[in-house]
Amino acid sequence: MKLVFVYNADSGLMDRLLDNVHKIVSPSTYDCNLCAITHGKFVEDQLWKSYRESSKVEMSFYHKDEFLEAYKEEPAIHEFPVVFSEDDKALNVIIDAHALNTMTTSEELIEEISLRTR
Repeated sequence: MKLVFVYNADSGLMDRLLDNVHKIVSPSTYDCNLCAITHGKFVEDQLWKSYRESSKVEMSFYHKDEFLEAYKEEPAIHEFPVVFSEDDKALNVIIDAHALNTMTTSEELIEEISLRTR
């Protein structure tokens, strides 16, 4: 099994700069809680980084535009951010946008991933 994380943000340099400014200026209206949890304002969250690097589960990370390009065959009915499990090229939502948007810490995300990948 592989986990596919999709941020609710685009990949361009200007997009990333605007996202960082948005996280600082108006964090309550920032559209990607997955970004906020895993990367904070400037750098990757240390607990998340440690978990990601030590996990035995393969993980891929996409910005929304990258995901839509890479998975063109996947119906575009998903809200972002989202976490999928991928088995034999089939994607299944394991953590949807609503659940991700209620989380506030990387610890909550790690716990949810652990529960859903047992």
